[in-house]
Amino acid sequence: MKRFLVSAAVGIVGAAHAGAAAAQARPAEASVEEIVVTAQRREQAAQDVGIALSVLGGDDLAQRGITNVNQLQTATPSLDIEPAFGSGAAQFRLRGVGFQDYATNNTPTVGVYVNEVAYPIPVMTQGLIFDVQRVEVLRGPQGTLYGRNTTGGAINFITGMPTAEVAAGASVEFGRFEALKAEGYISGPISESIRGRLSFGTEQGGAWQHNRETGDSLGDADKVAARAMLDIDVTPNLGVMLDVHAGIDKSENIGLYLTEPFSTRFGAGPTIPADTDTTGTGWSISPGLVADTRLEVDSKPGRDNKTWGASANASWDLGAVKLTNIAAYDYLHREEYGDYDASSSIAADVFFGSKVKVWSDELRLASNTEGPLQWVAGVYVSRQVLRERYYSDFLDNYGLTARVRYTQEVTSASVFGQAEYAFNDQWKLIGGLRYEEETRELQDFTSAFGGATALPESSVETDMNPTTGKIALEYKPMADVLIYASASKGVKSGGFTTYNTANRAAIAAFKPETLYAYEVGFKTNPTAALQFNGAAFFYDYRDQQVLSARLTANGLVGSFVNAPKSEIWGGELELVWAPTAGLTISQSASYKDGEFKEFRDLDVPATRAAGVEVYIDKSGQEIPFGKWTYGGSVAYTADVGDFVVRSELNYSWRDDQVSWLGEKYDIPAYWLANASIGVTPADGPWGASIWVRNLFDEEYDLTRNFFTEAEVGQRGTPRTYGVRLTYAY
Repeated sequence: MKRFLVSAAVGIVGAAHAGAAAAQARPAEASVEEIVVTAQRREQAAQDVGIALSVLGGDDLAQRGITNVNQLQTATPSLDIEPAFGSGAAQFRLRGVGFQDYATNNTPTVGVYVNEVAYPIPVMTQGLIFDVQRVEVLRGPQGTLYGRNTTGGAINFITGMPTAEVAAGASVEFGRFEALKAEGYISGPISESIRGRLSFGTEQGGAWQHNRETGDSLGDADKVAARAMLDIDVTPNLGVMLDVHAGIDKSENIGLYLTEPFSTRFGAGPTIPADTDTTGTGWSISPGLVADTRLEVDSKPGRDNKTWGASANASWDLGAVKLTNIAAYDYLHREEYGDYDASSSIAADVFFGSKVKVWSDELRLASNTEGPLQWVAGVYVSRQVLRERYYSDFLDNYGLTARVRYTQEVTSASVFGQAEYAFNDQWKLIGGLRYEEETRELQDFTSAFGGATALPESSVETDMNPTTGKIALEYKPMADVLIYASASKGVKSGGFTTYNTANRAAIAAFKPETLYAYEVGFKTNPTAALQFNGAAFFYDYRDQQVLSARLTANGLVGSFVNAPKSEIWGGELELVWAPTAGLTISQSASYKDGEFKEFRDLDVPATRAAGVEVYIDKSGQEIPFGKWTYGGSVAYTADVGDFVVRSELNYSWRDDQVSWLGEKYDIPAYWLANASIGVTPADGPWGASIWVRNLFDEEYDLTRNFFTEAEVGQRGTPRTYGVRLTYAY
């Protein structure tokens, strides 16, 4: 069966473009498309930028069915994104630089931006992806060009922009499990000086899980989002881009399954067998959560999130320089219920109630003329306010409920700049600096167990004022070859552990982490039909933030600590080849490895077994993460009469994902493949395609963990298939 599917997939043809005015015929000559990016705050060909980056266009996202930032990990080398306990808290890791946290308050190692506006809290990144022009994934520390400082890298989403001509388009996708995805836009001039764009997206249905006891389904999406943009020419030299966006997400969660038998009530209750059918799950909401939240007795694990925001991007052309100011505000109201014991037992029912407000403003001045010297300098200020309720009920094991409340405020101000000087057509020197002052305040943190106050209101503060920077050298021995080397320093903010605790010491701040990054790379176009890029890196980590644990009267509770010294190294290779007209083959591979050089940590498995804290020297041990990733695609476009037919097979492989919790929480390696076939008229506005995702119905996990005594995992989506229709004007 698999042999047949492979043959069919290689021979079939892919989906129509969701925004093109008409289909593009097969190119007359074999060539690799040039990609333009804004990774360095100005438009450049990706091959001329001495940074390791990957770019996915809107077509690529549609082909792979990517509607959420987490799904980018199957399309980008060195990127891992794990949903903590299957929740809306994304855990990013890029080149092994990551941060594992299911709480809401801490900063990720990877910055996520939408139209140059930062989303500094991971749960803010979980909205619907729609009307996206492209996504740029930058690997390595960022900060001399971007508003926020990161150690792992940055993910930049650039949406569709208002157009000077009238344009409109829509796509709708129907799939297995009664799934529906749709998006559309209308764009064009409103007056001689104003252009507008209105876009929307929705995702509905798709539940493929069931309650092992009742048979009820779980996993239906219910997302709606919209964006309105105005591009205003205030004067011939001054333009303002206004962006207003909003979204509602009332989706059910993807549930957890039991990886081992679960003895409820410490063996005094029934034992629930491990799930052999990993589409099975379980839940039963605690009456305590019903009483203390807006949840109801028949609520399923899921969320009720509302977001909205606005930004104004003003650009003033002053001749030799350009002045840009980006003012933004974003708001998130999150209510999410998760059943972390994956059963009808009330052993780990969890609720997050979050209200997030983020204000930011970036003012920058940049060179605006051709010449050997190009530069940018700016100031960035931001303020975040998070009001959090974290409730967890353990009635059937510990006989109590836990209630955590706190407010966190973060204020930051930074100055940054970068300059590059081309000595000649071959050599270019790049240098950048950043200075930042940040204060994080955890205010009014309080916890209660069983209604009794366990920790009275406490407040903690942490500050940082790092100076970071970058220096790089680029060399072009010939027009189509770029060789570069760079050294940079990135810093990630410190923070607080905000889990259940009665110990004030447990919420003490952990320190910022610092990453010294060294990289060499090359980008080549030996012919118009071949592009081959590669990079190798070495990271010297100081005070790496690591999720450890503390032993409390109620069992192990997660806690963040700093590993004094560690190292990560690896590299990536990426190839795009067009051997004949209409045929494009892309391949990518990445490797990473790491080691703690100095680190004494809690031995979690030994502590669980002994019931007392057991420590271990982890110096010399590998940092737990997957080492290898591999991916690629084969696409073929052919003219068939008056129609254009396109086929695509894309695939990815991920190595064993090693867990810090111990070997039994490792996620085994797995393959994923997707295929599609589509047709559009050569001069027509519509398109139709059929697709299959997870072609071979691979059974794989996205996360494995434990909560109290329940050993759980979250399975990835099984094989889905469907049809996609597009229309563009």
